[in-house]
Amino acid sequence: MKKVERYFYPAIFTYENGEEISVVFPDLDCATSGINDDDALLSARELLGIVLFGMEEDKEEIPAPTPLSQIRTEENERAVLIDVYMPSIRMAQVNKSVNRTVTLPAWLNSAALEKNINFSQVLQDALKTQLHIN
Repeated sequence: MKKVERYFYPAIFTYENGEEISVVFPDLDCATSGINDDDALLSARELLGIVLFGMEEDKEEIPAPTPLSQIRTEENERAVLIDVYMPSIRMAQVNKSVNRTVTLPAWLNSAALEKNINFSQVLQDALKTQLHIN
């Protein structure tokens, strides 16, 4: 089954004096916030990508988004259509760094530290060589 490239979901931005802007995705039962409109929009887009990626990975059914015209808001709320481009979200998860613990002889560790060796880079280069990856 082909994965969806772009999702569009409505979010409700709620404005309260002296508070961050809260952002709720009613179809996905998740929320975030931002200090201003730009920050709230970026937070919403990031959250939407993370939630949908998780649902895809867990093979959960992704609900259909409610049409923006059907979203009802209060006076201090605005309905905003948020989109997320999933190929970039998926690729970011593939390229995400992970921590690994390695064991070295103390003398080798000391010698490498003395020469300011970047352990992560050396391990990455060695693994690529061992796996024949360019």
